[in-house]
Amino acid sequence: MRVLVISDIHANSTAFETVLEDAKNQWEYVWCLGDVVGYGPDPNECCDLLQSLPHLCLAGNHDWAALTRLDIRTFNADARRAVNWTRETLTIDNIAYLEALPTTFVLGSYTLAHASPREPIWEYILDPLIAALNFPHFETPYCFVGHTHTPVIFQLTDDRGDTEAHQPVYRQPKHLNGQRLIINPGSVGQPRDSNKDAAYGILHVEDAVFEHRRVPYDIKATQDRMRKHDLPERLITRLEHGW
Repeated sequence: MRVLVISDIHANSTAFETVLEDAKNQWEYVWCLGDVVGYGPDPNECCDLLQSLPHLCLAGNHDWAALTRLDIRTFNADARRAVNWTRETLTIDNIAYLEALPTTFVLGSYTLAHASPREPIWEYILDPLIAALNFPHFETPYCFVGHTHTPVIFQLTDDRGDTEAHQPVYRQPKHLNGQRLIINPGSVGQPRDSNKDAAYGILHVEDAVFEHRRVPYDIKATQDRMRKHDLPERLITRLEHGW
């Protein structure tokens, strides 16, 4: 089975639709690693589109924030403003959808979490040290995470816990070879690696082959809708810079 692996859509339907078009006819199922909503102008549209696909989805911190499951005083002012707008905008049906999302999932050789296997909602795996501390918290060879908005592969290299970070080579399938890996596909709707293109991945589940991908999308269309809804200018501007 081929799986479309996505994360951090962040209510950006233009980016989401572009990813689906770019990956058209190349997958049978979707794994979404969380943060369907938050920051962007299209929370209901993204929930509705995701639910129209054969998929599983995890809860992310912004999904929980929209459900008042997190204290948003820990968020910066722009994020808090976006969370409050999202709470007011979500339909009853989409609130119910988000409320039912699990925080982790294990499927054969693959563990899925939004943030990390150790702290599924909130921990950022930004470097090899944090990755190394997370390998003992899952038993499968591979773990997929999102949350950082940065595509990367962390590899456990020895029994001492030494870990290396490998940057993605886009559109080149990588054989995972049973190695212990933590894989981040990057963000669909708000990349933060100085690359403004939407990020996603394609996984051949049985063959354990994963491919990182990027695709440009109409950023201005998303920005125009954000301004229409009076969302914070910093959140609007960051999309064109990938930070």
